[in-house]
Amino acid sequence: MDTTRIDKWLWAARFFKTRSLATDAVEHGKVRLNGERTKPSHSVRIGDRLDIDNGSTVWEVLIKGIADKRASAAIAQALYGETEDSVRKRIEAAERHRLFHEPAAELKGRPTKRDRRLLDRSSS
Repeated sequence: MDTTRIDKWLWAARFFKTRSLATDAVEHGKVRLNGERTKPSHSVRIGDRLDIDNGSTVWEVLIKGIADKRASAAIAQALYGETEDSVRKRIEAAERHRLFHEPAAELKGRPTKRDRRLLDRSSS
């Protein structure tokens, strides 16, 4: 087997939890094959480059192996190789996320009148 559908490959390589999530991501342009938008039924081959945005992380990978069934994480990691530029960007994003404190993270639900006053005072 030297090709498989892109949505099956993304699911087998564990970038998405379900195949339907992988299909939706491809349809909405969150996954690019060799820099171009594609359809979920498009075939991928060894050596193709994928840009994947799974919502929390952006990956740039080169396909090293083909699989259409989901297996262990060790097998899934052998299906692709992440580019060095992608690794660097992910590490930088993780560091920024670790250092930046989101002000609204402490608020649970809709702010009260008192919370709103405190927010307005701190932003002025």
